[in-house]
Amino acid sequence: MINLLYFAGIRDLTGVPEEKAELAGRTVGELLEWAEVKYPGIRGGGARVAVNEEYALDGDVLAEGDTAAFIPPVSGG
Repeated sequence: MINLLYFAGIRDLTGVPEEKAELAGRTVGELLEWAEVKYPGIRGGGARVAVNEEYALDGDVLAEGDTAAFIPPVSGG
């Protein structure tokens, strides 16, 4: 089981700030595919995934107890 966190506009899309999912042993890429099926459009905004507070690559493998956060693009000026 991994913990999923959703921030800003992504939270608005999912309707929940967090949830748990049986995705241990899967890659971040597979997590993104799972999220797109459950929440259509979640990948369209260019969100990044951080695992345990570090940005993750699609090939990184999720472990039991990990926390994955969906973070929308950040801009500033």
